[in-house]
Amino acid sequence: MAEKQRTLKDSASFSGKGLHTGVDVNVVIKPAPDSHGYIFKRVDLPDQPLINALAENVTDTSRGTTIEENGASVSTIEHILAALAGMRLDNVLIEIDGPEAPILDGSSKEYVEAISKVGIVKQETNRKYFILKEKVEYWDEENSVHIIAYPDKIQSVNVLIDYNSKVLGNQYASLDELQNFKDEIAPCRTFVFLHELEFLAKNNLIKGGDMDNAIVIVDRKVSQKELDHLAELFDKPKISVQPEGILNNLELRFPNEPARHKLLDMIGDLALVGRWFKAKIIATRPGHQSNTEFAKLLRQVMKKELVRKHIPVYDPNIKPVFDINQVKAKLPHRPPFLLIDKCIHLDEKSVVCIKNVTMNEPHFAGHFPDEPIMPGVLQIEALAQAGGMLVLGTVPDPENYATYFLKIDKVKFKAKVVPGDTMILKMDLLEPIRRGIALMYGEIYVGDKLVTEGELMAQIVKLK
Repeated sequence: MAEKQRTLKDSASFSGKGLHTGVDVNVVIKPAPDSHGYIFKRVDLPDQPLINALAENVTDTSRGTTIEENGASVSTIEHILAALAGMRLDNVLIEIDGPEAPILDGSSKEYVEAISKVGIVKQETNRKYFILKEKVEYWDEENSVHIIAYPDKIQSVNVLIDYNSKVLGNQYASLDELQNFKDEIAPCRTFVFLHELEFLAKNNLIKGGDMDNAIVIVDRKVSQKELDHLAELFDKPKISVQPEGILNNLELRFPNEPARHKLLDMIGDLALVGRWFKAKIIATRPGHQSNTEFAKLLRQVMKKELVRKHIPVYDPNIKPVFDINQVKAKLPHRPPFLLIDKCIHLDEKSVVCIKNVTMNEPHFAGHFPDEPIMPGVLQIEALAQAGGMLVLGTVPDPENYATYFLKIDKVKFKAKVVPGDTMILKMDLLEPIRRGIALMYGEIYVGDKLVTEGELMAQIVKLK
């Protein structure tokens, strides 16, 4: 039976300080209509701009996750998003009157308790799942970070942390079912090493922090004088180090609470994928940067899967959008390097062009004399030219611009292209064009058979 989308029965309100800004902020999470998703609303700003909680809107991950859209931003959103995803909500409007979500107790506990109190209702629309079909992998060798997702029937997350700390040691946490999030993950608070706390405090970077919303791990010998200074700094009567190697500000809720909190952060950051997905995720030393980069990878895979469902159909009886002469007016290329014969579809996000492959083309004399095959590099060039048609359509005077390709990635050649074939070249924007940079997913079909695919990144440059 298909699952229905879910939202809140009623609104829930929260107040507190932002961890890094120290600003008093109020948050109200509200029910939202079907297929709304998670959207923040900055009610303190003119026109109350909306910020979609999507990976492509991430602008900073140095001290938490920050998203920005429509000229507005909101930071440290991971604990709210973890609560929404962990409670299996699909559609929520988050009204906030400041630049940063409140830190509360450093976990998702208060959000989850409030959601449980107001209740959850099912909606009319079925929930859509993104089904992962192949593994997706992220590496950051410099920081020893590795995240990998395998296809699975459910969504599960496994986290391993190792910071070369004798006190913290290696820790492991797992979440096999989202319904266990409330009890096993939501109460787990953020943690910080003592040397990090001192640096942050001295540099005025945790204006809203205190000793009640973070586990402080003591990873070196500390004199009583230093502890007294910390007590004064955070307005505490006395601070000491417990046998477990943490300050006496908090009692651990779980022996592996730090690893569980990293899993909490990952649930929140992966909510930025914007759709439920089924996969087994294994993460080593994850952080906000790696989490959000991985969410972007998953979104790209998801978009490509959606694109693949729409195989373009070429009907030569239908008048093209641009014939060969109009293509020549759009692109600077000329024979024998003009590899588009006509354009049959063009909108703001996609283009479909046609290339008729004939034996008369000069490259077949050497590639290969006894077995003519369209060179893969020329197939990619044909896609690039189709992409040029797409991105140059976004400027009012395309004749004064050119496109230069910056990166070609994940290219696969699945079948030969030979004389007599008609290549259907399809390019789709994977994300909105920003600062003149366009990331596109390209496919080449012969009939309804996919023969080539890959990602291409281009820059739109104004000619002098």
